[in-house]
Order: sequence, then C-alpha cells, then structure tokens
Amino acid sequence: MMELGMVGLGRMGANMAQRLARQGHSVIGQDPDPQARRRIEDEGLRSVADLPALVQALAAPRVLWLMVPAGAAVDETLDALLPLLGPGDTIIDGGNSNYRDTTRRARRLEDAGLHFVDCGTSGGVWGLAEGYSMMVGGEAETVERLRPIFEALAPAPDQGWGHVGPVGAGHFTKMVHNGIEYGLMQAYAEGFAILHHKKDFALDLPQVAESWRTGSVVRSWLLDLTARALADDPSMAGLQPWVDDSGEGRWTVAEAIDLDVPAPVITQALIARLQSRDGEAFADRLLAAMRHQFGGHPVKTA
Repeated sequence: MMELGMVGLGRMGANMAQRLARQGHSVIGQDPDPQARRRIEDEGLRSVADLPALVQALAAPRVLWLMVPAGAAVDETLDALLPLLGPGDTIIDGGNSNYRDTTRRARRLEDAGLHFVDCGTSGGVWGLAEGYSMMVGGEAETVERLRPIFEALAPAPDQGWGHVGPVGAGHFTKMVHNGIEYGLMQAYAEGFAILHHKKDFALDLPQVAESWRTGSVVRSWLLDLTARALADDPSMAGLQPWVDDSGEGRWTVAEAIDLDVPAPVITQALIARLQSRDGEAFADRLLAAMRHQFGGHPVKTA
C-alpha cells in the first residue's frame, strides 16, 4: 500500500481520498478551507491546513496528487511545493489542465529532479462508489510505481484506466474525452427536445429514457443520468437555459483546427453552449430584422 498527499479537497478530491483510504492506502489531505478538510476528517482521514505541513507529514519519496482548478492555481501550487520537495518526489496533476501547460510544467519539475504525471480523471460525483476513469501520462517507470493508486481508484484494477503515453498525453486524451462528451450531451438534449415538442403524442419522456436504457444502441451511463434528471423534473421547468463549459471543449475544437481534423459535431455542441448564455440574443434579433427588411416578414416586438 502507498502513502500520498491529496492537495485540494473539493468534492472530487475528497471523494478520491476516501476511495483510496477504503482500499487501504494512507492518505493525508490538504486544503486551506476548514470545511473542505472536514469532508475527509468526518470519514476518519487526517488533514492539514498548509503545504509545508503536508510535505513534512509524508515520508520520502513523497507522492502528491493535485486536485486544484486548472490554470494559475496549478502553477501557484507548484511554486509553493518546489522549495519543499526533494529529488525523487512525484507530483500527479489529476485536474483538467491544458496539456500544453502540463508539458511545460513537466520540464520545470524534471529540472528540479522531480517526477511529474498527468492524470485526466473522469467520474465526477459518482467516482467514490463506481470508481474513476483515468488517462495517465508520464514515464513508464513512474506510472508503474504508482500503479497501486490507479488500481485503487479505478472501477477494477484492470479496468477504467491506462497509461496512454508520455507526460501531457493524459490531459490531451481527457480533453478529447470531454469534447466527445459535449457532442453526446447535445445529441441527447436535441433528441429529447424533439420528443418534448411533439405535443399531440403527449410522450412520457422519463418512460422513453428508461426504455432506451436497456437493449438500445444509444444506451449509456450518460443516458442513465439523463433518465434520472427527467424523472426528477420531466419539463425541466426548474432550470435556467444556461449551459456552462469548463474550457476543454474549446481546447478540443482549437486542437482540431490546428490538426486539420474536421470536428463539426463537437464544434456545434460548443457553439450551442455559448448560444445558451446570450441573454440579449442580439444575433437572433438581427436575423429577424433582416428577414423583415428583405421580405417584409413579420417580427415579434418586445
């Protein structure tokens, strides 16, 4: 069994720490937020408030798993950790970092004698019970040494995770994974919208979703979650029509353009999310005005 520090105890980080501990690994969590630390303390795990205390509590060679927001927070965490760590220590970035940032950070850590592994992690709030899908990038020897951690977090030791390539490959693969997710979600949403608007059939959408969950070629875990959402609120009346994005869909589209790979479904799914946030709907208003100008078509005034 292995010992590691979990840096960042948001919901996913806390759940991962708990799953590792349940598999017999020794986990010490770190987060400056007392409420976040209580998430694992209530489960019998140890936590500390700052990074120096975490590094001091771990035996060398240390393994630290970062679950902090992508971007500047990762660099700030590395800035704080580097003076505290020694040669042979390993840092795993389990967040949704841009793979280009990951390769840059890997070079910096290599110069300091540290090992760096990027782990694209999928599973969300269900990972504690179901296990996580992990796409791991890094040196083969380092990943093999960390195998017990990945096997404990995965749905089964030989399922749901893999060493996909060198440093950066894990986050690149997770980026594309999330781009695919955008397209799948958009297809389900559009299909159920068509069913919803066929008023003369008065379709029972929760029933349709349930019937598709078994035997259908479109069955999936995402459909399972869609069925749960429809069962809770068939009309979706309790939600605002606003769809956020974490950035990985944008990166996927940009990468597709750089590689000359057509990705119309993922691109359109991203655009649909952006359109959902346009409260002014200026473009749609202008389209209506243009139709009125050239064809005298009626418009609806505010």
